[in-house]
Amino acid sequence: MIDHRRIHVVVPAKDEARFIAGVVSTMPSFVDEVVVIDDGSADDTGPRARAAGARVIRHAASRGVGAAIVAGYRDALARGAEVVAVMAGDGQMDPAELADVVAPVVAGRAGYVKGHRLHHPEVWRRMPWIRLLGNATLGALTSLAIGVRIGDAQCGFTAASREALEALDLDGLWPGYGYPNDLLGALTRAGVTVAEVPVSPIYAGESSGLRPRHFAVMLWLIGRAGYRRAQLLRRKKAANAAR
Repeated sequence: MIDHRRIHVVVPAKDEARFIAGVVSTMPSFVDEVVVIDDGSADDTGPRARAAGARVIRHAASRGVGAAIVAGYRDALARGAEVVAVMAGDGQMDPAELADVVAPVVAGRAGYVKGHRLHHPEVWRRMPWIRLLGNATLGALTSLAIGVRIGDAQCGFTAASREALEALDLDGLWPGYGYPNDLLGALTRAGVTVAEVPVSPIYAGESSGLRPRHFAVMLWLIGRAGYRRAQLLRRKKAANAAR
C-alpha cells in the first residue's frame, strides 16, 4: 500500500516467457497484488509468472492487449484495488519508476496517469527514431481529438484510480492495437483528469509488432474519439441553451 491505498498491477502478456518472471519478481514492495493476463500464449508465460509469485488469468485464445488489460482491471476492482497500474510483460518498464507513476493518483491529483517516454532526457539515444516519430505524431493527433494535451499517447506504463475505472464503460473499449487512444478519449469524455510523468524508454533491439494496418486502425480510433467528443460538446451546448 501507499498512504493506505491498495495497489494492484496488471501485466498483459503474450509469449513473454523470457521476461515475465523478471517483471513479476522486481515489483516494488508497496504493490499488494500482481495479476498477469496470459493472453493466449503459446509458450510457458503463465507458469513462469505463477512461479514468480503472480496470480495468472489465462485467455485460451488471444483477445488483444486492450481486452487483456480490461480483464485485469475487472479483476483488480473485484479484489478491492484502489489504484491499478499497468506494466507490460516484456521488461520495457522500470519497476523503480512505478512509485512516480502511481503518485499523482494516490495524491488525488489525477484519476489516470501515463508514462511519458518522450520527456526522458535520454530518449533521443534510447528510442529508435521511427518509434520516436510515430509516438510523437500519434500523441499530437490524440491530443487534438480528445482536447487534452498528451505527449506519449501509446505508452502502456499507466495507473488509474478505482473511481476513474468505474466511470468507464469497460466493455466498450477497443480490444486490440489502438486501445490507449480509445481509452484516453473515454477518460476525457468521462471528465477524468489525465496526467503524464517522465519514464524511461527501454528497448533491447527487439522488432516492433506494429504493422501499417495497426497504424490505420489507430488513426480511425483517434478520428472516432474526436467525433465522439464533438458530439458530447454539442449535447452540452444544447442542454445549456435549453435551460
